[in-house]
Order: sequence, then structure tokens, then C-alpha cells
Amino acid sequence: MTSDSPAPRPRRPGRPPSPTATRAAAPGPSPTELLGQLRARHDADPVTHVERVPARAGEPAPWPSWVPADLHAAFTRQGVETPWQHQAEAADLAHTGSHVVVATGTASGKSLAYQLPALSTLLTDPRATVLYLAPTKALAVDQLRAITELELDGVRPACYDGDTPRAEREWIRQHARFVLTNPDMLHHGILPGHAQWTRFLRRLAYVVVDECHSYRGVFGSQVAHVLRRLRRQCTRIGRTPVFVLASATSGDPAVTAERLTGLPVAAVTGDTSPRGGVTFALWEPPTLPTPTTSPDDTDLAPVRRSALRETADLLADAVAAGVRTLAFVRSRRGAEAVAANARRALDEAVSGLGNQVAAYRAGYLREERRELERSLLSGELRGLASTNALELGVDLVGLDAVLICGYPGTRASLWQQAGRAGRSGQEALAVLVARDDPLDSYLVHHPEAVFGAPVEATVLDPTNPYVLGPQLACAAAEAPLTPADLDLFGDGAKEAVDALVEAGALRQRPTGWYWRHRERPQVELRGGDGAPICVVETATGRLLGTVDGGSSHFLLHPGAVYLHQGVSYVVDTLDLADGCALVHPEEPDWSTHARDVTSLSVVAVRSYVDAGPVGLFLGEVDVTSQVVSYQRRRIATGEVIDTRPLDLPARELRTVAVWFTLSPESLTASGVDPADVPGALHAAEHAAIGLLPLTATCDRWDIGGLSTAMHPDTGAPTVFVYDGHSGGAGFAERAYATAATWLRATRDVVTDCGCEFGCPSCVQSPKCGNGNNPLSKPDAVRVLDVVLANLPSGTVQASRAS
Repeated sequence: MTSDSPAPRPRRPGRPPSPTATRAAAPGPSPTELLGQLRARHDADPVTHVERVPARAGEPAPWPSWVPADLHAAFTRQGVETPWQHQAEAADLAHTGSHVVVATGTASGKSLAYQLPALSTLLTDPRATVLYLAPTKALAVDQLRAITELELDGVRPACYDGDTPRAEREWIRQHARFVLTNPDMLHHGILPGHAQWTRFLRRLAYVVVDECHSYRGVFGSQVAHVLRRLRRQCTRIGRTPVFVLASATSGDPAVTAERLTGLPVAAVTGDTSPRGGVTFALWEPPTLPTPTTSPDDTDLAPVRRSALRETADLLADAVAAGVRTLAFVRSRRGAEAVAANARRALDEAVSGLGNQVAAYRAGYLREERRELERSLLSGELRGLASTNALELGVDLVGLDAVLICGYPGTRASLWQQAGRAGRSGQEALAVLVARDDPLDSYLVHHPEAVFGAPVEATVLDPTNPYVLGPQLACAAAEAPLTPADLDLFGDGAKEAVDALVEAGALRQRPTGWYWRHRERPQVELRGGDGAPICVVETATGRLLGTVDGGSSHFLLHPGAVYLHQGVSYVVDTLDLADGCALVHPEEPDWSTHARDVTSLSVVAVRSYVDAGPVGLFLGEVDVTSQVVSYQRRRIATGEVIDTRPLDLPARELRTVAVWFTLSPESLTASGVDPADVPGALHAAEHAAIGLLPLTATCDRWDIGGLSTAMHPDTGAPTVFVYDGHSGGAGFAERAYATAATWLRATRDVVTDCGCEFGCPSCVQSPKCGNGNNPLSKPDAVRVLDVVLANLPSGTVQASRAS
């Protein structure tokens, strides 16, 4: 598909490309040429589809009349000659006092939409203040750089987060007028110390919530109540700030923003910015040759090349061709592995070339993160393997290509990551490298599910009692709750307060409800299971980084291989009580993969569908899981060397699940032998988990599952799929409502897969605690046929449980 060339595009405010970045971005092949070079690496073409997203001209608008002359001049100095239409529309709404969300594509200049009203107010009202919230520290630092480069007198911007030295915090509280922080710091630092922030809050004109589409699931529900707590403190001192939210393109952004803030919000969704063309390729790694050392080996299922290995090679090839490339990898360990393999390949080609590639992820020390951000912006680095820490908003000038290692879970996130390239209006290349996984396999062979479907709505539920109760406890610890406050926190608040009173956490008095304890409630917004674990080198005592408590059992168990900027370490000990893992440097030829076991009990049924031999249920469950062992696998071949036991404590989770039951008679009638029922249900469970992100805004790592030939609580063969967050995250509810669509797509993936007995592209799971055993692909199809033959075909109309 051909298209008109884009109109010349002004640079974003505060983002002049450095000379180094300009020189690095200039050479190299075009996106089409680069894709051709990458495809030539394989005999069989790994590209299943190429989508051409055409370039688009921009629609400029006049500067709003209320913008001060010095602000206009500052933006002009930065190369912004005029705003785009959507920027001016959103800015006008905010300036007139309307809460607004601007939901447009990556690199559409959303920053200007909130900078215009916020900075205008700061310049015209010397007492006003602005609070900016970003989901990541890197984004807040990037915005601070942009505002500082405008060189506006009296604005006094400053970052206030966990990295801010204590010596600077008092000055920021007393003097900063544009404070950039994150919801975590607002929750842990600003709101509990609101008395010290009275001067700032009393003058608060705007609250900017950037990248608000990232606030989904339990995290989003927590942030929704943090914002209500902020509104409550402002109201108590007579202030009602205007909320301005920025979001990537998402389904129904006004409803999401209203749910997040508890306020009526106008939405601006028309993207009028110019955009360079994007060549978007779907890439399926080739299968590896199967060794045939014995006659039985000919029956082995083909194994695809690892997406991590494929992405590392593509990153190395792109960097060697002079193309500035960002590779998004789903896990911290994966980002480290991609960077290390790309560096190794480049150094083998040209000594020292590997220094142009690095990894970027959470858990690095502050100094490392800032140096990586500086090197990327300056052009010293040409390749970066990053987790989604760089997905959001950080302006990466001059990137030519983006590699996405595995579907990131939502179409919104996919387009957000792809949009990191081509930021100066130039042509760009995006490549989705499929993992050997049911969902990825489905998407690369069904491009209409990627390019022909709208982006998802952001799912969050502020009424979740497992979120609401603890957040009300936090609010009460800040100031006694009143009946008016309960209206602010919405449905379920009175019941949650009554439960806190009954539990002895709150004391009711005529003037309200009071927090009874000396210590504050311990609430983690991001669902972390305990404090972060420090990773310390045994011999030197040097702190390498941190790992969140919830991941420590998997990443830092004794014997685990831990990667940090290309250097591998092996864990000696994990002390959960002291929050410390001791490691020593070592370069083994194997990797480690933790395995866990899970049990589940039904607590309550919320609703159900009686479909004859099939039952579909939604309800609350208790899940107990424990990491019990780990495998060591050869890095070169993936061969399992051995499995070693672990002795780690079990973890318990109360959450929400969807499950379906089948009568034994229906399974027998469909041809499933009683002895094969466990393998049939297990395979169906894996495939269903892999396909749930197709209909629910989630990631397969956000959800878990369990299947059994006879569950004691249901009395029947049962498959459970549950939210991996305390109290639920809305994913199981979505699966329940769209069960027929979800399970039909699941069946299609299993039946369309070319393997005979099951593979990672259909019924094998990368996180199975039972080593993907037993599994029966043919019987999984029969199970799904029985379910689909009996379930209603549309959205579930549930019967309520009594």
C-alpha cells in the first residue's frame, strides 16, 4: 500500500535531537530494506504477514488565546510552531475547568495538551501548583527534562520519588510548583504526610495523570482510590483541582478515566498529529531440526526456535546495519538474555560493537537507569533490550525499529510499543516475534485479530472489596472518615467500613470513623508480595539491584541463575526474612526454571449457567501455591539437565475464578477415555489460559489455572481459570461473560495447530508446574467441543447463585 508523504513535523516540546542522535539515525537501510535483510537470515520465510500503516499529515490549530507570550515563545524555541487540533481541544477543555482525557496514539504530542494549561496557569498565577503522576520513574524524569528545557521563570519543576535525596525533599515540599511523582510516592509519602504538603495542596490547580491506560487490573483499582484520597485532602482545605489525563488509544477512554478519578471526564480521541509510515511484520521463528538418534525420535513434535534467541539475533543484525533499535521483552530475565546474546553476536562480528547494546529493566540502581537513559538519548547506544519500563511515554529520539518479543498482552500495549519508533516522523519498522505459545501462534496466523480489531478498554474495578477496604483504612489513618467521604469512595464503601470496624481496625465516633493503630496500614499498590529482595554479591557486599518479593521465589531461589547487565550470577542463599539474596558471579552453560504446584478450593459461587452436562461458574476461590523445584536446562539446546528440589514457603491467594464442569458421561460419549480425562482437561486449561488475553485485557501471567478429573468442591471434571491478584482483577468476570467466544477461539487454535500431540503453540504452557504432563491434544478438542455444543453462543446471561 502506498501513501502520501507526511507533512513536516515540528519536534515535541523540549525534545531537540542531539547531534550524536542525528548522526546515528541517518545511515542505515530503509524499513523495507531492513526487513528484507532480516528475512534473508532463514531459508523459509518467517514472516506470516506484513501490514503497511500509511503515513498521515497533521491538522494544525491556532495557539489558544490564553497562552502567555513567554510560554508561546518557549515552545517556539523548541521547534513547536503550532499545536495540533487535538492538543488545542484538550488544552481548552482543561483551561475552562473541565476534567479531560486525551486518548491518542503514541508520539501524538499528548504532553503538550496538559503542559499548555498547566504551565499557563503557573505563569499567570504565581501561587498555583501542579501535580504530575507517571506510572514509572523514567517517564517522570523524562517529563522533568522537557519542562526544564523550556526555561520558564518561576515554574520550579522537581521530581519527588523514591530516588529523591532526603536533603532535597523539604525544599520540594516548600518551593517546587510543578511536582512530578508516581502513584506509589503519592500513596506512601505525600498523602500520609499531607500536613507537610498543605501549602502545595492548597494551591493545586491541575493534577496530570499520564499514561493512564497503564492503570488496569488491581493496580488500576488501587490507584483509583489513591486519587480519591488526594481529592479528599484537597476538598478538606477547599481546593478542587482539574484532572487532565493522557492515554494511549483505548476503548472507551472517558468511562475508564471516570472510573479512575470518580469524576465526569470529557474525552478527546481524534488523533490529528502527523505520523510517518510503519511497516509492521508478524514473525514466526522457524522450527529447529529434530535429532533422530533413535527410531522413536521421528515422532517428536517440532520445536520452534526461542523467541528470545530470535529477537537477540534480529537486534544484533539491526544494530550492525546502523539501525537504532529497541527490543521489548516481557520479563526482566528475558531482557537480560536478549541483550547478552545480541552483544555476544556483535562482538563476534566486530570486536567492541557489542558495547552499543544494553539491557534496561526495573531493579537497576538509580545511577544505572539514568546512565542508560542518557546513553540512549545521546545515540551512544544503538540497541536496547527493555521490559515495558520504556513502553510508556519516554521520548526516544531517532529510533528506526522496534522488535516486540512476544505479544505484550493487549493490542493497546502492542501499538504503544510499536509507536516507539519513527518519532521524528520518519518511516519505521515494527516486528512482532511470536513466542511458541497458543496466543502468539494464533495472532501471527490471524492478522485480522491484530490489525482489524479495536484496542481494548482498560479494566479496573474500584469496588473490589480487597482493594476498597485497605484503601479506606489508609484514608482513615490520614484523617477520620466521614459519611461524605463514603460517597467519594463509591459503592461498597459503607460495607467495607463496617467490616473494618468489626475487625477492630476502625473506631466509630459521632464525628466519624478513626484509625485505631499507631502504625499505618501496609498496602502495596502494585500487588507486591512483601518488600523487595536485595541482590548482593557475596564476596564484595556490593548491591547489584532488587527483585520484588512476589517474584523472588522464582528468580532468586537457591541455585537460580540471575542476570544483570550481561553478567550472570548464581544464587547462594535466599533469606526472605531479611530480604536479601546472596549471589556469586558464574557463567554456567545452563539456565534455571522454577516449578510450582497449586491447589484450589471454592469459597463461594457468584453466578452460574446450567447448560445440561456443562456448568459454567463465576465465584471466589482460595489458591495455595508453592515453588517446589527448578529445572536446569542447557542454554544452547534447551535440553533438561536435571530437576532439583526446593524448600520454600507456600503462598495463599483469595481471588475470583471462572470454571466449567462437564459430566463424566458427556466426556465418555465424546470419545474421551476415563484414563485420558486428566490430560484432556489439562491441555484445555493451558490453551484457554493462553487465549484469554484475546477477549480480556490481561496477560497470561496475570492469570492462573487448575484442572482435575474430579474436584472435591464441584464433584465433577473441572477446569478453573483464576485472576492472579488478591480479590480478583476483572479478568475472570470478562472470561465468564464472553465464555463462548473465548473457548471457541481456544478450540480453533488447538485444532489449527500443525503438531500431532501438542506443542507450545497450542496446549503446552511455559509456566506449568507439572512439566506439561499429562497432556492430550486430541482429547482437549473433544472437551471443548462438548462445552461449546452446550453453552449459549452469545454473552452469558447468568443465573445468580443463592
